[in-house]
Amino acid sequence: MSVEDLLGRAGEWLKGTGPEGDVVVSSRVRLARNLNRFPFLTLASPAVRTEIERHVGPRLAEGKWPRPLDYWPLEKLSPLDRAFLVERHLISREHAQAEGDRGVAFSADEAVSIMVNEEDHLRLQVLRSGFQLDEAFEEIDRLDTTLEESLNFAFSPRFGYLTACPTNVGTGMRISVLLHLPAVVLAKQVDKVLQSLQRLNYVVRGLYGEGTSPLGDFYQVSNQVTLGKSERDLVGEMKRVVPEILKFERQWRRKLLEVERRRLEDRVWRAWGILRNARRMTSEEAIELLSALRLGVDLELIRGISVRTIHEMFLFIQPAHLQKLERRVLEAEERDAVRADFVRRRLEGL
Repeated sequence: MSVEDLLGRAGEWLKGTGPEGDVVVSSRVRLARNLNRFPFLTLASPAVRTEIERHVGPRLAEGKWPRPLDYWPLEKLSPLDRAFLVERHLISREHAQAEGDRGVAFSADEAVSIMVNEEDHLRLQVLRSGFQLDEAFEEIDRLDTTLEESLNFAFSPRFGYLTACPTNVGTGMRISVLLHLPAVVLAKQVDKVLQSLQRLNYVVRGLYGEGTSPLGDFYQVSNQVTLGKSERDLVGEMKRVVPEILKFERQWRRKLLEVERRRLEDRVWRAWGILRNARRMTSEEAIELLSALRLGVDLELIRGISVRTIHEMFLFIQPAHLQKLERRVLEAEERDAVRADFVRRRLEGL
C-alpha cells in the first residue's frame, strides 16, 4: 500500500452512518503502551529508538492481528506524506514532526492504527463512525491482548500500565468523541457545555486533538483521568456524558428551527452558494461552510447531498491532501484556489 492508494478513499470512520451520526462524527479509543525492556522515550537515545522500532515494526507487519496491518517507517516518508497521514488521523502532529526511527501500522479501512515511538513506545488507536464506544473498546481490547502475547509491556501491579506521561498511568486509555455542535454555538450556549465538561474532568479540543482549537463547530471531548479507574469505568462514564450533550444540541436545533428557521436556512444556503461558486477559499473558511452545510443536511433543509460526501470534502480540502491530489507542492494562495476548484467539482450536479 502507498500514500497514493489512500487518495481514492476516505477512512471507514468518516462514512457518516454510525449511531447518533447527526451529532457524533466519530468515536476513538486509544491505549498507551511501553515495552518493559526499554527506557521511556524521554530517556531513550537514538540507538534505543532504532532498536525499539526494529523490534516492533516487523511484528506489526507480520503478526496475525484481528485486522491485517500495513506498516510504514516514517523516516522513509517525505514531510508532505507525513502531514497527509496526520490529516487522516493515522498519526499525530508530534509523531510526524519528530526525529529518529518511528513508524505507523494501520488497517486498510484506517479504523485501526498503531504508532511506534510517539510519546510512548506504542500508541494503539481504534476509530468508529458515530457513537460506538463499546465496539471501539472491544476491538482495541482484542488487539491489546494479541499484542501482549508477543510483547512484554511495562506494568505495575500497584499502578497499572506505566507510561511516559504520568497522566496516562493506569489503564493508559484515552477515549475521544468528535461532536458537531452548530446549534449550541449559534445559541451561544457552548461555554455552558465546555464548563460542565471541565467540571467532570473532560478536556475539549479541536479536530486534530491536542494543541488544536475547535473549528467549524467540531469539538473533540476526551477523558483526563486514567489512574484508579478500569477501562469499563472510563467507557461507561463517557457513555453517560455524551448523550446529555446530544440531547442539548438537538433541543437547540429544534428550538432554532421553530423560532429562527429563516436564519438557519440563510446560513445553510449561503454556505451552499459560496461553496458552489467561490474561486478562492482557505481551509478554515471551507470547514466553517461545510459545517453549515452538514447542519442543513441533518435538518433536511437541503437535500441531494450525503453526510459522507461532506466528510470526504472535510478531509480532501486539507493542505497535504490537495498537494497529493495535484502531485506538486502548492503555496498557500495556490492551495486556496485549488481548494475552491475541488469543492466546486464535488458539488457539480448536486
